[in-house]
Amino acid sequence: MLKNIEKKKVIIIAIGIFLGIFLIVKILDIYYQSGNNNISTVSNIVEEIDEDNEDETIIVYITGEVKKEGVIELPSGSRISDAIDKAGGLKETANIKQVNLAYELEDGQKIYIPNKNDKTTDIEIIDDGDDMIVDDNMQKSSLININKANSEELQKLKGIGEMLSQNIVEYREENGKFAKIEDLMKVPGIGQNKFENIKENIKVK
Repeated sequence: MLKNIEKKKVIIIAIGIFLGIFLIVKILDIYYQSGNNNISTVSNIVEEIDEDNEDETIIVYITGEVKKEGVIELPSGSRISDAIDKAGGLKETANIKQVNLAYELEDGQKIYIPNKNDKTTDIEIIDDGDDMIVDDNMQKSSLININKANSEELQKLKGIGEMLSQNIVEYREENGKFAKIEDLMKVPGIGQNKFENIKENIKVK
């Protein structure tokens, strides 16, 4: 009788141990599955971030006085200085006195680094529409102030000879300063066509 009772106890204990082991294995299996899912989720997030970073690039075309002209790829937010570095740096003949090296680039732009012998030295960058982007202060400083320029300086304007330049000076002395550049057409000899040819090169302040 006692032997039967002891056998039952052993069987019950064995079943308990088996159930305990089964339960532990099941819990561990659920835990690892959950962990793998988290790892998978993290991996997906990393992949998405990498894809986003790949999209955050720009392509520009750099020419002029750099060692390696051509199309280059840069991170979004890059500056002209970054483009120059990617192009191998500047040549000794480069003129960057009027180039804004901190200018932030956009996709599709063309950068031109001027030569020291270039007649136009205020070019910083040309965009994909062929419009020149220059420093505002430099651009304004290159304009001729029709309220201050003398006869010789005014003759630098297209179509303005000695006679017309003198007319401008005389008109200014008799009537005071020009309030706006369009007032230049009040000067004898300067009509609409001549004004159109020089309006981009003059200022009143």
